[in-house]
Amino acid sequence: MSTLLEFSMFPTDKGESVSAYVSPLIAMIRDSGVSYRLTPMGTIVETDTLEQALEIVARAYRVLEEAGCNRVYSSLKLDIRKGHDDRLQGKIESVQQKIGAVEH
Repeated sequence: MSTLLEFSMFPTDKGESVSAYVSPLIAMIRDSGVSYRLTPMGTIVETDTLEQALEIVARAYRVLEEAGCNRVYSSLKLDIRKGHDDRLQGKIESVQQKIGAVEH
């Protein structure tokens, strides 16, 4: 099974620029060993189970909580599919192949 999680999480009580608070979240994701992609609007991770994906979210919140954040905004999207893996890259390659086929 593959669970793709796209999420953003940041404090709303720490001013206009919050990259100093978000960067430790990305380091935690990187160090967790899951596949991930950082985007300008959030981060996408791929895990084997829904529980693993939700644990990433919980750990991210704890990082912000430990940094003294009193109000945190988060947005999550999940795509859970049995019998497949490596979808973080595979979904992109599938679209790129189709675009290439259309352009000829």
